[in-house]
Amino acid sequence: MLVKYSSVKNMEKHVYRFAGHTVEICSLYPQIHTMCSEYRTENHPELVLSISQSDIDCERRRFEEKDPAEDAQGRHPSDKYLETLAVYRKLAESLIEYNTLLFHGSAVAVDGAGYLFAAKSGTGKSTHARLWRELLGDRAVMVNDDKPLLSVSETGAVVWGTPWDGKHHLNSNISAPLRAICLLERGEENNMEPISAKEAWPTLWRQSYRPTEPEKLKRVLAMTDILSKHTRLYRLRCTPDIQAARIAYETMSEGGAL
Repeated sequence: MLVKYSSVKNMEKHVYRFAGHTVEICSLYPQIHTMCSEYRTENHPELVLSISQSDIDCERRRFEEKDPAEDAQGRHPSDKYLETLAVYRKLAESLIEYNTLLFHGSAVAVDGAGYLFAAKSGTGKSTHARLWRELLGDRAVMVNDDKPLLSVSETGAVVWGTPWDGKHHLNSNISAPLRAICLLERGEENNMEPISAKEAWPTLWRQSYRPTEPEKLKRVLAMTDILSKHTRLYRLRCTPDIQAARIAYETMSEGGAL
């Protein structure tokens, strides 16, 4: 049974800093504030995101439409969890106006430079990012393992950590200039090559958050286009071993020392 908005006496609110912008979150449940605690700030908010029960109900409908088999088995996500999704959806929608894009990928920073891995779910992004950390030790810091934010401009992109970080819950409240993007594919051996913006564009578009509002969708289209044209792009067909990470790092860092 859903908890109705009118049954919640007080909304909890705090201010956070995401992708360089201060955001006040007004929520029905405290879980989102626990989740975002490392990003809290005392600064005045630029944006205010207020969540209602109808926002949570919309997330539930999306869940049921996306995976009816899960719903049929009685695996119903809680309103508290769905509220965290509703907040991020509103955040992603709002930050489009600031040329900031929610991207589905795994991002690592090495010596202050950002590297982003994109692929279909289940391909091995998290595994590859873990291999980078094993290879490079403390030099490699996980920015975000699932849904980083990208500030996009024609002078280059910046990748930002967020607390929406996937099943392994790996993120850091840091940012790094994005040096390169790697599109991962499974392979029987490790093979890496540079690719063109045209080759990379379909994957970049699929992994970008796509709003339903036409004007915002146009802005995401433009950001994806800029990202593809002003970032070094690679394709890596790889096995899940440390040698794949070695090849990827040496190539994407243009001969960086191990």
